[in-house]
Amino acid sequence: MAGPGADKSLPRAGAAVESLRMALDVCAHITGTVWKIVVEQGQSVAEEAQLLILESMKMEMPIFAPEAGVVEEIVVKEGQAVEEGDVLIRLAT
Repeated sequence: MAGPGADKSLPRAGAAVESLRMALDVCAHITGTVWKIVVEQGQSVAEEAQLLILESMKMEMPIFAPEAGVVEEIVVKEGQAVEEGDVLIRLAT
């Protein structure tokens, strides 16, 4: 219960939720080359949406969003070589 001496500098509940957004790194599961990026920075994506395609040993392997979010950063470029564990895309969830 807020009285006359209540601290008005505390964040509202909605502001607190906003600050709890987290970045989720989507990493390469195999060594290969970034063949095609199919999303753009700032784009909203659904869980299991295709983000990019890696090529390894002449096979194309799509990379999907592990959960819904917004593409915060595309860390790689098309044609770039990546190793297993490298961050490809950062999602804000």
